[in-house]
Amino acid sequence: MITLQDGICCDYRKFDEVTLANAFSNRLLNPVLHIEKIKGKYTASLGAKINRNGEKIFIACPSLSHNWILDGGRFKPLPHDVPEFIRIALEESNPRDLRFSDVLDLMRKGIEGIEISVAPEVIEKANIRSLSLFLPSEIPGLNATLYPYQERGAAWVIEALETIGGAILADEMGLGKTLQVITVLLLNKPLNDNPALIVCPTTLIANWCREIKKFGPSFTFLVHRGGDRTGYYKDLMRSQIVITTYDTLANDVSLFRGVEWKYLICDEAQAVKNPDSKRRKALSRLSRRYTIPVTGTPVENTLLDLWSLIDLAVPRIVGTKESFLNIYPDTEIGSQKLSTISDAVILKRQVKDVANDLPVRTDIDFPVELDAAAKNEYERIRIETIAEYGVAGRLVAVGQLAIYCAHPWLRSKKPVAISWDDYVELEQDTKHSLLTPKMELCIQILKEALLTNKKVLIFVAYNNCGDLIKVAAEQEKAPAAYWNTINGSTPQGQRQHIVDTFSKVDGPAVLVLNPKAAGSGLNITAATIVIHYTQNWNPALEMQASARAHRRGQEQPVTIYRLFYEGTVEETMVERSQWKRELGEAAIPISVRDKQDLEKAISVNPLMEYSNSE
Repeated sequence: MITLQDGICCDYRKFDEVTLANAFSNRLLNPVLHIEKIKGKYTASLGAKINRNGEKIFIACPSLSHNWILDGGRFKPLPHDVPEFIRIALEESNPRDLRFSDVLDLMRKGIEGIEISVAPEVIEKANIRSLSLFLPSEIPGLNATLYPYQERGAAWVIEALETIGGAILADEMGLGKTLQVITVLLLNKPLNDNPALIVCPTTLIANWCREIKKFGPSFTFLVHRGGDRTGYYKDLMRSQIVITTYDTLANDVSLFRGVEWKYLICDEAQAVKNPDSKRRKALSRLSRRYTIPVTGTPVENTLLDLWSLIDLAVPRIVGTKESFLNIYPDTEIGSQKLSTISDAVILKRQVKDVANDLPVRTDIDFPVELDAAAKNEYERIRIETIAEYGVAGRLVAVGQLAIYCAHPWLRSKKPVAISWDDYVELEQDTKHSLLTPKMELCIQILKEALLTNKKVLIFVAYNNCGDLIKVAAEQEKAPAAYWNTINGSTPQGQRQHIVDTFSKVDGPAVLVLNPKAAGSGLNITAATIVIHYTQNWNPALEMQASARAHRRGQEQPVTIYRLFYEGTVEETMVERSQWKRELGEAAIPISVRDKQDLEKAISVNPLMEYSNSE
């Protein structure tokens, strides 16, 4: 008698129906390869789906070598050669412990004649999966009390590293991504001969050192940068954690390749969104067990940003760069298709969703009207710039018009440079007053805030514009007890000191910040008023900047002002920012709007806007 327990006759063609204890059906079933997650492992089973009370349920074969199932006491056959097709498709993979990349390959490529069925938990969204995860009640060495969402975030990263092979931590700024990473390291510690490598912008070196000392004081760490660099790879194996910058890593990549890293942690990982950059190529060459890109903005411009980060975290799970561009175009449809994979790999939570105890944040978009003379000048710049620069005129025009909106005394010396906003100089023009309509509004908001003893952050994209605001504030007698600036020329070692002084000073204070230099890595919760005096074409810069004040540690309500001239490029920039904020966690790149926004930005005419409103 043939039974399941005998483990014989995997092939029903060898059955002796005369001696079978169960009936045998002659109708072939459609084969199904079902993938599920069991005890943290991705497992594949061969079987078929059977109708039960109007629902289809999966019944597995005894093994992948069997070409039949037992349903209700009846043997039911599948095509006899299905096990061979499965064997070829899985190649060397262990069907009881598939890699996440194996699962994605099966979903993407399929197996001819065989349905691929994937249980919901296999590609469960990280945000949802994290809600059911917890950490041990005590974490040895952690000198902090985690908020519940931080605990769930760290638990998800640990699980994702083991099951998926990597993880992207993309929580909104202010939710404590650094603390979550330190917690992960404490629960599965790096060793001197298998250390963790933290790569970050120069601006964040001091912050990482401070956070490790504060939250994980038992860790040993060293900084590899500048005069502290070594020329021998074994010197990097004297501590559990090594901290370096992206540029240092790119220059010393051969040195770093000599170490087997347990963790590669890439902070502000949007810095390596360009897959063809020297930095990104250097990172991909490192030997490491786990990779954790950390960023508040996984998609800044195009879906290729996301490919770069996902491929860094878990190489090859979204295919080659070339195949990715074909499968996932920069459209909302492409984004939605990619989200099936990306949502399982990226934990991206917003402050408003998880930090319910944070004080309220109020966003105010404040339109201002150009005066008649300014409208004429704006239109002259728009027409002349487009005419002068031809095909490139649109992008150049956006930059020139944005500078004019900041203040008519500002001029760009290199309008076609990639970083043209770094070449803006001050040329006083007697035809225009220091107190433009937007400057007047800024000073009005500033005076009211300072008179009520508040601390204010003002974000301006051009350094000279910050100087003009200070002159105007002094002229209008805005009563600041402390006023300082952080921009690209501020030495790295002084930035945190400036923030600390601003925070501790007794009385109203103002800090003028360039969003490129100070839009990330700084905790400035002493401020409760944020003024975006200039707007950004890339909404990620504005969102990061606003998060300097509205984040963990903030105890007071925060008001965010965006000052912009209506009927100008600034209005388009504010609309882009609002659209990006409303998307929440959706990984849709701003580039899907670039064409229409660029067209609108350079075609809008404040003179026409004015005449239409009459």
